[in-house]
Amino acid sequence: MGHTLKRWMRGVALLPAVALTGALAYAQDADLEARLAALEESVSGSASSYVDNSYLFLIGGIIVMLMAAGFLCLEVGLVRSKNAAMQSMKNVLLYSIAGLMFWVVGYNMAYPGESILSGLLGTTPGPWSPPPLDESHGDYAASSDWFFQMVFVATAASIVSGTVAERVKLWGFLAFTAVLTAFIYPIVVSWEWGGGYLDSEWAFSDFAGSTLVHSVGGWAALMGAIIIGPRTGKYFGKQVNPMPGSNIPLAGLGTFILWFGWFGFNGASELAAGGVQSINDVAAIFANTNMAAVGGVLAATITTAILYKGKVDATMVFNGAIGGLVSITAEPLAPSMGASVLIGGVGGVLVVLSVPLLDKLKIDDVVGAIPAHLVCGIWGTLIVAASYGNHIMPVVVDDALQTSYVGQLVGILLTGVWVSLASAAVWLLLKFTIGVRASEEEEMMGLDKAEVGLEAYPDFTAG
Repeated sequence: MGHTLKRWMRGVALLPAVALTGALAYAQDADLEARLAALEESVSGSASSYVDNSYLFLIGGIIVMLMAAGFLCLEVGLVRSKNAAMQSMKNVLLYSIAGLMFWVVGYNMAYPGESILSGLLGTTPGPWSPPPLDESHGDYAASSDWFFQMVFVATAASIVSGTVAERVKLWGFLAFTAVLTAFIYPIVVSWEWGGGYLDSEWAFSDFAGSTLVHSVGGWAALMGAIIIGPRTGKYFGKQVNPMPGSNIPLAGLGTFILWFGWFGFNGASELAAGGVQSINDVAAIFANTNMAAVGGVLAATITTAILYKGKVDATMVFNGAIGGLVSITAEPLAPSMGASVLIGGVGGVLVVLSVPLLDKLKIDDVVGAIPAHLVCGIWGTLIVAASYGNHIMPVVVDDALQTSYVGQLVGILLTGVWVSLASAAVWLLLKFTIGVRASEEEEMMGLDKAEVGLEAYPDFTAG
């Protein structure tokens, strides 16, 4: 009995210690649960951002792909009816070739694992292939990024298509498209988006491609227009013979499709949509992109009314929208909405002033792609520096090289020199081998009959 009482009393004495131990264990369990919950929330948030970012690329890519249809409509509307089937087919073919070549070699040149020659050339040859599909890689699905980048290269090729329309031979044009999308364009992209020379040495900034996409297409188109020459009958001495398009409403539809596509072009270039700040940025980009197009349209309208005694040229208005969109593409986030209208407005004016300048130089650009994409691409790229402190030369700010006017100009000039020389070499090689220029007889007949074998409007007289 005495021993039992003693054991009972010792047990009572140990109760506080047991209670304390239990409380500590409970506290540790609660702390562990809190940590696990935080970890789970973090993992869930990361997975959510991964999905959101991937969807941004995929949806943005789908929208940008629709720009191919926009280019098709715009170009078919602005060529004569006897070339409409050819122009339609070219746009479908160039998109397909761009996809193939960017997969085979282009993507790995644009985003190389390594660079040589101070970042001027990537060293990752061969086709691109996705990593294992049952794993996450970085902040978004790898194939979503590839798809988004691929539709961009098709845009650059579409710019060339419109400029050299109505006299370029099909196979020569397709061969040039293959080289442009496999090598010429990806090398320029590697200098900035691939972290190469322009990015590392000059802090060159081109958010969605005023230079990297639109000016690349513009320089390539300019070389093609010069080397192939103008359409037969376009110029007589100093006189310009207008060759009106066959379907202005279709060209207007193409303009609206391109305008719509630009929301994916610029908006998805934010590259993230998994957080409050990111999605706010995407929304601001949409708004600024839209207002730049508005500025381009209104400025082109007013300018043509002044220059042409009150008459407004519909094609100038269409290209004013595109010029405004190209102008804001290099930096669609930083400017205010008012500044976006002004940036796009300057682009609209430049389009109207550049078209007659090309005619004076006897450079035949059927759809006005060089003014809208090249000239406005240069303007839009230069004005980026105004959003980063108006620095004349690159300076270090917070341990980072800051965007400047000189740095932007270096990027514009380097891109112009490379694309012009490379494009000229390819056009000349094709000219003296398989040929790039339709004969005068074929041109007069129309490329629908000469190259395609059918007419777009068989029930109407070709014009």
